[in-house]
Amino acid sequence: MNKQKKAAYAEQTTTLDKFGSDIIAEIEKLFGKKFSYTKPPNNEWQLPDPNQAFSCDHKEFSSLASLKDSLNEVKNQLSDKKLDEWHQHTSFTNKAGKIIAHIKQAVNAELCTQAWCKFHEILGSFPLLPSDALQNGELNSVHLCEAPGAFIASLNHYLKSHRIPCDWNWVANTLNPYHEANDTLMMIMDDRLIANTLPWWYFGPENTGDVMTLKHLTGLQQFISNMATVHLVTSDGSFDCQGNPGEQEALVSSLHYCETVTALMTLGLGGSFVLKMFTLFEHCSVSLLYLLNCSFEEVHVFKPATSKAGNSEVYVVCLHYLGREAIHLLLSKMMQNFGTDMVEKALFPQHSIPESFLKVHEECCSFFHRHQIETIAENLRLFERMGEVEQARLNALRDCAVEFFLKRFQMKPIARNNWLVKKPRAGCSMNSKWCGQRNKYFCTYNERKILESLTWEEKVAKGCLNQWAEEHSLGNVGKNSILEGASCSLECQLWYILEGQRLPRVKCSPFCDGEVLKSLNEALEKSFVGRASVGALRSLAQQECQSCSVLTESLILSELSELMEVPNEGCVGQRTCLTVGFPLLCDANSPSGLEVKRLESASLSTFSCSLLHDGEPKYQQQLLECLLRSFPELQEGDGLLLPLLSCFTRFTAGLVFILHSCFQHISFACPTSSHLLGASAVLLCAGYQGLPDPVFQYLQQLKKLMGVLLDSDSPQQVLQFVPMENLLKGQLLEFLWDLNTAIAKRQLHLIVQIEQQQMT
Repeated sequence: MNKQKKAAYAEQTTTLDKFGSDIIAEIEKLFGKKFSYTKPPNNEWQLPDPNQAFSCDHKEFSSLASLKDSLNEVKNQLSDKKLDEWHQHTSFTNKAGKIIAHIKQAVNAELCTQAWCKFHEILGSFPLLPSDALQNGELNSVHLCEAPGAFIASLNHYLKSHRIPCDWNWVANTLNPYHEANDTLMMIMDDRLIANTLPWWYFGPENTGDVMTLKHLTGLQQFISNMATVHLVTSDGSFDCQGNPGEQEALVSSLHYCETVTALMTLGLGGSFVLKMFTLFEHCSVSLLYLLNCSFEEVHVFKPATSKAGNSEVYVVCLHYLGREAIHLLLSKMMQNFGTDMVEKALFPQHSIPESFLKVHEECCSFFHRHQIETIAENLRLFERMGEVEQARLNALRDCAVEFFLKRFQMKPIARNNWLVKKPRAGCSMNSKWCGQRNKYFCTYNERKILESLTWEEKVAKGCLNQWAEEHSLGNVGKNSILEGASCSLECQLWYILEGQRLPRVKCSPFCDGEVLKSLNEALEKSFVGRASVGALRSLAQQECQSCSVLTESLILSELSELMEVPNEGCVGQRTCLTVGFPLLCDANSPSGLEVKRLESASLSTFSCSLLHDGEPKYQQQLLECLLRSFPELQEGDGLLLPLLSCFTRFTAGLVFILHSCFQHISFACPTSSHLLGASAVLLCAGYQGLPDPVFQYLQQLKKLMGVLLDSDSPQQVLQFVPMENLLKGQLLEFLWDLNTAIAKRQLHLIVQIEQQQMT
């Protein structure tokens, strides 16, 4: 570490003496939100007979229901607050609000987020790492629902900064941000760590990363079979409950159940488990906490200071696992009820849980209930009016919290070469594109609920989709998006073909604005277009849209000619443009020096825009076949015109990556037609440079496999054949993003246009 960094670090590690005793006392209270379950001396807390599990319906615990009602009553006071204003206010009143930025800078923390700081608090507050593991110089950890990976980065920093000598192996799971059928509302789309550490991430046999399937659990056990024993499991899962925040606990209960069963099935004797939960009022939570108290020597519930004090988030910290043998009969029963359906019945009947446990659990719930109520009430009071004295006091509290964090957790910097990602691959992440796309809510909760309640017809009539429909391509956006040929040689020795369950629809794409894709899918699902026959749509779409820039065959050829830099006069050599489809291109007036040649028997026009988009296996097969027939026809310097429905999937993106590697320049033209069922876009590929024979053979194997899957009517399809690291390269990702966003906006524009015709 250089002298400037050492000096800066020394400045940050000053004492707390400069703060008043009242300020320090309040910060100590902020960092002291911990409740420990104390087991009775008579060993009364024993698991019920496994035959009683899942035998009864859920029942309310009246005392806990009262706590839930009173909390929701207070939360309801926030419903009319504008979310952006309230968020800005609570960010300022958050006493721990300065810690994250300070830690990131002061100790050179990798992926320093709120989750990073929360986990560092947990590591510094509990003996989470089993002493015998550290004595043996080995530590194995499994991290569930881990995106973006801050717990892993935090643990790495802890081990390196405290110079704990051990051979650390980790494996992580999360909903796969690259799987097209996953819902973006359920995922964290930040893949900065994931993209650079993909071999350590397990997404399951279906490649979804869904921890709530039994196949995923059994596959994970196989994936970590090289670990002698698992010492630590963390589970940081949740999903978007903004539609019904008062029932967050019940909505997430099945996820907590699956995370817990996975931990109990993978942890070794004496291991630790950290589980994120929320309020603990429901029967399902009571059962789960009782299970954990019977499975571990110690159970604590902890609210880190860096977890916003006004929310319901808590972490259940379980220490010294008693082992699978101690609970194996119940575990077998729980495995049989693994998945989303377990919420139908209670894990344990209410009468089987001892009163002594219920009393302790109610104390726990009351403890965190009181803290949360106090915080919300204080935030509401300050939202109405905050004077200079209160602002100054808050600033002092926030500064004190930083110093307290540094001192209590003995924060020390680590060198960059001790990070998990020492040298990130340039552009190998979609985070720069997705950053800021989620949660663009600039209205109140009540206003958003009104918007969600509108029917499709009402949204069209009120112009709710105009922001997208009016942004469709007025000109040829592809002219400003040119993909330069890849300089590196194309090698496929380490590539692999990834299969998974057939996509029911394409909800998510790493290669498109998520909000645009979501709006397009809603339009396809609920509009007249989604219900009408092909013939009806063709007749409706005959009327030209005056604002659409329809590209004729001649214009497309002219653009390709510019891309190929073919001179109009005095052409020295003849170059060929190979076209897939577009029968009229051969009759169009081609620029001088450019011969147009059509690929025979190649047509993709039978496919139209649907909720599967380019995820339809038959479409993907035909697209691949077109390319395989095209490559032998191309000579050096030639061009290729290839129509595309879209490029939302990893499969189609892989084909564009191949083209990117063997052409000097690629652009796109969109729209090529004002008809909804016409070509969405056409790729303009210029300056063919050849395709290595191993890659061509690899694509032939891919074609053969796809044929087998389709001929056998298999439930599987090929999801990916080019490594994700290759598809996330900066220039390629930018190009695919521009291409797909233009296609989606065009389709949405045409659908809304047809809907408006129907309404009139």
